[in-house]
Parts: sequence; C-alpha cells; structure tokens
Amino acid sequence: MQDMLVVGGGYVGLSAAVAVKQAAPHLDIAVVEAAPEHVWQKDMRASAIIAAATKMLEVFGIWGEIQPEAQPITKMIVTDSRTADPVRPVFLTFDGEVEDGRPFAHMIPNAVLVRALRGVCDRLGIEIRHGLSATGLKTEENRISVTLSDGSALESRLLVACDGVRSKLRDLAGIKTVSWDYGQSGIVVTVEHERPHNGCAEEHFLPSGPFAILPLTNNRSSLVWTERAHDADRLVAGDDLIFEEELERRFGHKLGALKVIGERRAFPLGLTLARAFVAPRFALAGDAAHGIHPISGQGLNLGFKDVAALAETIVEADRLGLDIGSINILERYQTWRRFDTFRMGVTTDVLNRLFSNDVMPVRIARDVGLGIVDRIPGLKSFFIGQAAGIAARNNPRLLAGETI
Repeated sequence: MQDMLVVGGGYVGLSAAVAVKQAAPHLDIAVVEAAPEHVWQKDMRASAIIAAATKMLEVFGIWGEIQPEAQPITKMIVTDSRTADPVRPVFLTFDGEVEDGRPFAHMIPNAVLVRALRGVCDRLGIEIRHGLSATGLKTEENRISVTLSDGSALESRLLVACDGVRSKLRDLAGIKTVSWDYGQSGIVVTVEHERPHNGCAEEHFLPSGPFAILPLTNNRSSLVWTERAHDADRLVAGDDLIFEEELERRFGHKLGALKVIGERRAFPLGLTLARAFVAPRFALAGDAAHGIHPISGQGLNLGFKDVAALAETIVEADRLGLDIGSINILERYQTWRRFDTFRMGVTTDVLNRLFSNDVMPVRIARDVGLGIVDRIPGLKSFFIGQAAGIAARNNPRLLAGETI
C-alpha cells in the first residue's frame, strides 16, 4: 500500500509528489498518468510561471536546469481597443522586477518543465505509471482504493487527484462543482518574429476577449488569443492564409513579419470551482479543484499554490505522527486554499465580463480605472506583488523559497 498516490502526471501532479517526497523521503509515493510515456515531449506550448513558483522550483533543485530555457518577463503593457483601431493606446504598464534580479514571471516551455520534474521524480524514487486512468474509487477507514483502466487496483493512505478540470476522480468522490461556459475559446499558438520583444508581454483587451502576447526565447512569442467559440473553431480549422491575416490584425507590425510555428489549437473557456477540495483520504489539486479564465495567467500558478499548501499540511502531520489521510488533516489544506481560489475565480470572471465587450460606457469606466492604477506607483506595486505571489498573505513555505 502506498502512503500517497497521485493521479495525474502533469506539472501539478508531479510537483505534489516531489514536494512531499523531498520533505519526507520515508513516504512511499507513486504517480499514475493516463497519457502515454513520451507524449509530454510533443507539447509545444509554454506557461507563465510567477516568481513565487520559481522559488519552489529552486527548492526542488531544478530551477538551474530550467532557467536557461526560460524567458523573463521584464515588462507588461495593457491596452484596450477594437481590432480595427489603427492605434492602441497603452493604459497600464508594469515593470517586471519584484525583487532584485527576479522578474515577476517567466515563460517556460511546458516540455522543459515536465522534463525537469520527471527527472527529480526519478532521483527521488517516485514511480510513474503511464497509460492508466481511474475507473473506480472505494474509501475505507484506513485506506482508499483506486481501480485502474487495466483492471488493477492500487491502495493508498491518501489519494491526490490532479487529473484536470474534467476530473473523473472528483466525480467518483461525489464532489460537486459550480461551473459555467463563457462561450469563448482560447487559441494557443507560437509565432516567430523578425525583431526582438525585449522580454515585454502585452495584453490587448479586444471586444471578443483578451489577446495576450507572451515572450519566449529566440525571437518567439506564445499567444493566448480569446475568441467567441464558433469564431475560434472556424479560425483553427480554416485556411492558413486567413488565420495568419487575422492574427496579424491583432498582433500588429511592431515586431516585423510573423511566422506561425507548429500547430494551432483552441481550448473551450469556462469557470469550474469544486464545492469541496477534500473528502476522507482524498484531496483535489490544480485544475481538478479549479478551472479559471486565462485572462490573469494564474491558472497553473494556483495549482502550484495548492501543491505547496498540501505538501506542507501533509508533511507537518506526518512529523507529528498523525494520519496524513485523515479528514481533519485535509480540512486544514482546504481552509488554506479554498478562499484564495474562490477569490481568483470571481476576479477572473469579473475581468472577463468587464473587458470582453464593446459597450461604450463600460469601456470608458474600465479605461479610467486602468489609467488611475497606472498613475499610482504604490497601487501598481501592490498589484504586481500579488500577481507574482510574493506579497500574498499566509504563503506556504515552498513559495517563499523555504524547505518544509
């Protein structure tokens, strides 16, 4: 029987396994992943990782491996306009540094992050089983049993579900959600451009949704392009020339000629919040607990906050000789994380509804608000500190760069 079983071998699942095993090497931990073993190597996307999360990666001992392939975000600008507007006025700018030499975020290729996390799993002796999904769940007084797609079953003192926003385990555990669809999709694509971006990220608020340009290494940028769902499907499935023309209308010409690299994909956008994060011998983390709009770039980072809080809760309980799967222990994690998650979900929901429209009185009000923030240095510093996770209250130790 395992001490802890993690279902879901993405960034959050692997990080949860590493965080607990590193601090409590005597615990027996395994990871079950539905995807084939090498599929992660084909992921051409990148993710924005905030400063607090990079401190956790430093504690894991893998930031030195990741950093050469990470692009610091040194500046961010925010505009509000229509697609056809010849000029996009800048209403808000942020300098990217929150501490000496530490930018508020980095853009990291997904494959690089997973490779580093898998490497530390190997070094710590964490077993990863591939190609298996959960089909059944049974909770007993001292254990929880997971039936897998190959007919086998694994038993553990604690099960951590990191199996995504459509979590099968969340359903099997009987945890309900609050959710709705925005009628939008996020088109994710990487482009190459002639001129350097100098580490500057841009978020253009357009009537159909935000268009984010996120810098990557080597004169490349990752785009998160929000459109109404039917338009996004049409663009992704349509002619290359039309797609590139529509992209250029939104991107502009400031970085020269553009070239799309790799495939373009569209992901439906919605809000999903679990009504509970825990059950006896069971905990949710990452997108299984919360799926939010990408307008703030905080989705994955919320998952890393879950990991840090859950690991600290589990390890401290183990050191006191307590049962790590006890509902009393797990409720400490839920109390720690649920309000922050709810607040971020509400914030992204309000921001998306506020900025994804072309109602003139609303546009005037939001532009005035952005302008006020831009002119008050203390307020700007507060917002950037919150976004970077540095100024967050009651941060878990891993997010402060401290061992558990």
